[in-house]
Amino acid sequence: MKLQSELSSRLHRRRRVSVAARAIVLACGLGAARAALANEKMVDTVADVLTWVVIVMVPVIGIAVFWLVHVLPERFAEKRHHPQTSAITTLCLLSLVFGGLLWPFAWLWAFTKPVGYKIAYGTDKHETFFREMGEKAKGGGLLHDEIEHLKSELDAMADRGALPPGLKQLRAELAQLQAAPGTAVPAPSQAAGGNA
Repeated sequence: MKLQSELSSRLHRRRRVSVAARAIVLACGLGAARAALANEKMVDTVADVLTWVVIVMVPVIGIAVFWLVHVLPERFAEKRHHPQTSAITTLCLLSLVFGGLLWPFAWLWAFTKPVGYKIAYGTDKHETFFREMGEKAKGGGLLHDEIEHLKSELDAMADRGALPPGLKQLRAELAQLQAAPGTAVPAPSQAAGGNA
């Protein structure tokens, strides 16, 4: 009998534990279900916002980055005073139309030294380079040797007959600058820092 009473008490304890465990699981399940419903609305809101960000912002950012990368050869050509900057710009724009297939050619062209252009026209610099250097020379920002080099390049271009009217005027102004006494252009000994 003892054995029977002991078995029945164990069984009764197991049932109580089982009922308590079921009650806890059920309570947690309902709480989790309520939390899931509350979180579900928040998750839906976050998903809606992310959807609009992806639909609107990602293409805009992608197009902007695509554009910025495609104008890099043009920027480098301008910075390096490449004489064919306008052609490189055109190739960059054409590359946009053709989905970027021409972009590597524009990149290579922007970084190549225009040897053929120098043979034909006597210089490998764009006209804006000479204008900028002329402004520096007029302001006293160039050394005597630099002005001589600039003038010799302009002379070489003039000998080939490839000197635009604006650069002809600059050439004449440089000649006057060198001939005028008391100009702001430093002499070679002053530029070296020596006291004569």
